[in-house]
Amino acid sequence: MTLSAALPLAGCIEPMYGATGGFDSSPLAAELQAIEVDEIPNRMGHYVRNELIFGFNGTGSTVQPRYRLSVNLRERVQTPILDTVTGRATSATVIVVAEYRLVTVPGGAEVLKGVANGVASYDRFSNRFSNVRAARDAEIRDAKVIAELIRTRVSTELATRR
Repeated sequence: MTLSAALPLAGCIEPMYGATGGFDSSPLAAELQAIEVDEIPNRMGHYVRNELIFGFNGTGSTVQPRYRLSVNLRERVQTPILDTVTGRATSATVIVVAEYRLVTVPGGAEVLKGVANGVASYDRFSNRFSNVRAARDAEIRDAKVIAELIRTRVSTELATRR
């Protein structure tokens, strides 16, 4: 009974990224590969841009760009917990807000714009190198989250445009 109810819907559902012939054969994968990511300043921008490039075109193939993605990052660090004895922060939170905009390359028509947020916490210690490394790891975690959010939203928009 259940099988007969689900049978008419069998052809209506397709994977977003197209799993039939590999990564390169999907129309959405081809659209994602055609996205050029603008330079993003600072170290955090470097991390986000690299994650976006890998997420859009993990194959490394070069394609004529049809879209341009620009990202503007704002980063701040909060120290919500203080040690009452020493007065030093025992943890910190890296908060990153990314405003992004996807436009077509020939005409500059806006396809999508939005905001993605990343929040990553880390513990602070008396060793300065440990704090620097922990902060950098938090930035990398934020970059991965932001890139994944942007990639998912762009993928959804391009998939629904077909």
